[in-house]
Amino acid sequence: MGSVGPVTPQQMNFSEPLALKSGALLADYWITYETYGTLDAERSNAVLVCHALNASHHVAGTHADGSLGWWDNMVGPGKPLDTDRFFVIGVNNPGSCFGSTGPMHLNPANGRVYGADFPVLTVEDWVDAQARLMDRLGIERLAAVMGGSLGGMQALSWALRHPRRVRHCVAIATAPNLSAQNIAFNEVARRAIVTDPDFHGGHFYAHGVVPKRGLRVARMIGHITYLAEDAMDERFGRRTRSAGSGIDGEAEIGFAYSTQDIEFQIESYLRHQGDKFSEYFDANTYLLITRALDYFDPAREHGGDLARAFAAARAHPGGVGFLLVSFVTDWRFSPARSREIVKALVDNRIKVSYAEIDAPHGHDAFLLEDPRYHHVMRAYFERIAAESTGLA
Repeated sequence: MGSVGPVTPQQMNFSEPLALKSGALLADYWITYETYGTLDAERSNAVLVCHALNASHHVAGTHADGSLGWWDNMVGPGKPLDTDRFFVIGVNNPGSCFGSTGPMHLNPANGRVYGADFPVLTVEDWVDAQARLMDRLGIERLAAVMGGSLGGMQALSWALRHPRRVRHCVAIATAPNLSAQNIAFNEVARRAIVTDPDFHGGHFYAHGVVPKRGLRVARMIGHITYLAEDAMDERFGRRTRSAGSGIDGEAEIGFAYSTQDIEFQIESYLRHQGDKFSEYFDANTYLLITRALDYFDPAREHGGDLARAFAAARAHPGGVGFLLVSFVTDWRFSPARSREIVKALVDNRIKVSYAEIDAPHGHDAFLLEDPRYHHVMRAYFERIAAESTGLA
């Protein structure tokens, strides 16, 4: 197995306004994307990878600065999503802060930075924007749409909004909507940002500041929910930081009982993640994307009936094929939520494969290289490849 090697992001401009679910229009916007592998003559081997909250178009390979794609263990030559067989597209969604038009860009209507005035976006809006990009790339039907977490919601939405344009939906560690607890976590994180004195109502760009304190706390909250309790205990436990010997443990250093200093390793880890996040992520983007998570609920327009919502995936003979993967220790997007989706598909007699992996890593497991998980993914994409060549 190898890497796709050095990659360079591409950009596409769309002058025709995108009609958003809120009723607003996103005018004259750019989408940043990357591609890996080769599109076949029939244009039938394209796989779209949708990103989660803080990821981007950089799915695989390396950039000039040495940064590795966030799903490089999954995508590449000989990897589960094999770029020797598939043409893989990674897209950065509008509203993000990694190249596509977002809150930090100029509003063409007035020439000022959007800031808090950037329109509200939904998962459905992102999917429609991605469909426009596929049009530009000359891809009428995708072999698969794939994503984890919020990316999995986008994959599900593709199967509901554009079922004739996708053969398979691969949705990992995701849910048909957020629980009240999940919405609550998002709201606490958002409040940390908007109450930061440097937020300035979302127009902090004009003040030359960044609400880093709020971003740090928001990221710390997120990381707590991404890890399983057992994994956190095993990795950090109650171990404390050494006062200078490089040795961790209560016996070596005792306690200072300070309200300010970092004493436990888990504190150090969370603060490190928060500091790193505050240096590269945009506060308004965080607010937009977490709201899109909150709003996603395809059953809502069908009286809360998820089976009725997924009936749309039968729009053509055979319908869309589905693979759902969940992880036992993922308490934020638990296996029970994936099973709700599986039941809705079975109720519609739609083909679905389901894997529940007993991995110890919590929600983050979808990003990691668990052999059982990767075996499931490899087998499913081999099946898709066989279909494409008429062998299945």
